[in-house]
Amino acid sequence: MGNSVKRVLFVNSEIFPYLPESPIANIGRYLPQGIQERKKEIRSFMPRYGCINERKNQLHEVIRLSGMNIIINDVDRPLVIKVASISAARMQVYFIDNEDYFHRKNVYFDDNGEFFKDNGERAIFFARGVLETVKKLRWAPDIIHCQGWISHILPIYLKKAYIDDPIFSNSKVVLSLYDDTPEAGFPEDFKERVVFGGVSAEDLGLLSDPTGINLAKLAASYSDGVIFGAEDVDKELVDYCKDSGLPCLPYNAEAMENGAYIEDYNSFYDNL
Repeated sequence: MGNSVKRVLFVNSEIFPYLPESPIANIGRYLPQGIQERKKEIRSFMPRYGCINERKNQLHEVIRLSGMNIIINDVDRPLVIKVASISAARMQVYFIDNEDYFHRKNVYFDDNGEFFKDNGERAIFFARGVLETVKKLRWAPDIIHCQGWISHILPIYLKKAYIDDPIFSNSKVVLSLYDDTPEAGFPEDFKERVVFGGVSAEDLGLLSDPTGINLAKLAASYSDGVIFGAEDVDKELVDYCKDSGLPCLPYNAEAMENGAYIEDYNSFYDNL
């Protein structure tokens, strides 16, 4: 892609200060700001988890973007888009919201520590919600950077269901992999629920065994480059990405500590 990257879409599982500080949440907060400071346009999305205090964080609904329905498992789910600003970064964050999927107070696990049974559907809704909202914004990204497991459906939807849309015709996917891969796995019929548009069951062979690792492998197989964002990414996943021949950016603890990773990521975008 050379130096032609002008627009970067960030699809985040976590962003500080909307969720507590963590390696993923901090990257979700500071990476978009750093990329914007390097003269690229950015848009940033995350789910509107129920634990996010809307009044404190000054979230408000974007009426012109809301109002669509997304059908999952034969049920119409209203898509609500909210937005908030991080004034110190001069940056807006868009939130994908739906009462059934995102109004519970816990993020991925119930009070007993059990992985929500509909987490897979939540990931489907999030991916389609982001892509439909970007279409409504009429904002064509050069790079779509997916961070965190709940973004892992998006690469296959982009490459199989939305690739003929002119908004996404030149978009490349960068996938950041962390140590957040769900161990609990997804329901047996997860693969059937992911099928949508140009995505067939044959495209989802890895999900015949619907584990978090296999979902991450599927995301990698439809990405254009992979960044290892944590030191402890599952070795099976690391080997899969390296064996696939994908451009891979290794984890650099020192760069993470001193902020130099932002320049590394920016160069990675430009060289895809």
